Amino acid sequence: MNTPRTKIAVAGEDQYLLTELQPRNGNVAHITPRKTAAGEIHEKQPFLAHAETQPVRLTPAWEDTNLPNDELNFKGVTMEQADLEMNPPKDRWNLVYLTLLLHGIGTLMPWNMFITPKTYFVEYKLGNATSESGDFAYDSNFLAYISFAAQIPNVLFSWLNLFVQFGGSLTTRVVCSIIVMVLIFVMTVVLAMVDSAEWPGTFFWVTMSSVVVLNMASGIFQNTVYGMGAKLPPKYTGAVVLGSNISGTFTAIISFISLVMAPNIRTAAIYYFITALLVLLACFDTYFALPLNRFYRYHELMSQKELQKKKRESLGPVPRTPFFAVFRKCWPQCLNVFMVFFVTLALFPTVQSDIKRSDPNFFIEDKFYVSVLCFITFNVAAMIGSSLPTWIHWPGPRSLTVFVWLRVLFIPLYVVCNYQPKDGRVFPVLINNDWAYWGLGILMGITSGHFSSLAMMYCPKNVEPQNQAIAGMFGAAFLVTGIFSGVLFAMVLTWFVKSVSWDIPWDF
Repeated sequence: MNTPRTKIAVAGEDQYLLTELQPRNGNVAHITPRKTAAGEIHEKQPFLAHAETQPVRLTPAWEDTNLPNDELNFKGVTMEQADLEMNPPKDRWNLVYLTLLLHGIGTLMPWNMFITPKTYFVEYKLGNATSESGDFAYDSNFLAYISFAAQIPNVLFSWLNLFVQFGGSLTTRVVCSIIVMVLIFVMTVVLAMVDSAEWPGTFFWVTMSSVVVLNMASGIFQNTVYGMGAKLPPKYTGAVVLGSNISGTFTAIISFISLVMAPNIRTAAIYYFITALLVLLACFDTYFALPLNRFYRYHELMSQKELQKKKRESLGPVPRTPFFAVFRKCWPQCLNVFMVFFVTLALFPTVQSDIKRSDPNFFIEDKFYVSVLCFITFNVAAMIGSSLPTWIHWPGPRSLTVFVWLRVLFIPLYVVCNYQPKDGRVFPVLINNDWAYWGLGILMGITSGHFSSLAMMYCPKNVEPQNQAIAGMFGAAFLVTGIFSGVLFAMVLTWFVKSVSWDIPWDF
């Protein structure tokens, strides 16, 4: 007579006695019901009544893979996570790509929404308004003021967010930053509704203050989104860059439609800023949808497992985040990112928006000249350029640096265009052809979008997988630093054309 071996198996609130019997006619396993804590008895029919040679096993399905025990140690990993690892999912319908594209639009929405409607701020709200002492014109150099107010907090908080995670978790940082941006845009809509003609100074400083707060939140949001994209394949970082360029195109087109169709500038501004609210709310909703996507969960799991593996392999206490080591590997691409945006923001929008029509017979009239040849042209070209890396990975990581530095030539070429011809310019205008200027703008936009996308895609791929999010955040920090430096340099170009005289007897 064989002695039965008994085990207790727990399933929910019921406990069962699992008895393995080994009679002569084969192995039979029976489950004897046992009283639960409530004193009830539940009937369970026998299962596996005629097992051939193996006893009943309750181990997971991956036991049959014949892998070593240490490779089967999924402690802390759910069955779903194990399934994700064994069956890597695809981005069905490109939902994750489109979500990051949308978030890319949201990252630069605050910046584009305040620099594009120049007519609303400069002519409608602040036209010819000065301070009480009369020594400060609110409408003069408005784009330079607003760019300065926007980029200082953006740079500061992008770098701080790299080393100090504000609000702790990723969700807290994303959600709080979007909520702050939404509230600021609500206030901006209210300011557009009210008549501020009697208090232009108050309107000016409230606008500047709102831009500062708005870009604090935008800096954290942008930096975090690039960190999210860096954990995914390279094209998803490109999706964020593409989205940021679509943001400019989107706002430029909305501004143009407003000029054409709205009954007045104030109504156009109200609907214009409400559009930004809708985009930010869409970013808010889609962020919470990301964890529901198997493709996103898979790459998040791989990133976490790689980080946990490094922690287990390290001796002693958990090492600090290797910021310097990561930067040492990705700094060439960080510098490329900086230079692309430095050249671009040195010219757009401060210089480019003040280039006037040279030929009075040019087919685009003065009313739409800046809107079309500056904002729409640059943003559409940058959007096209940033979409090219999806199919064209040229130039490579090393040769990209050469082409990025060649873009510096755009600065002198723009300076000799018809820039500020009636605002005290003394430096000669050499390019008096609107078509040549338009072609120059298209080329600058395409190279800006294409090279910035490539640099941001190459940046996190130079480091280990567990450090790719840090590299992506380094790239984002250099991006906003390049923007800020370019904005400051634009003021130097304004001074240059008004202060330097050079007699040249020829032009183009």
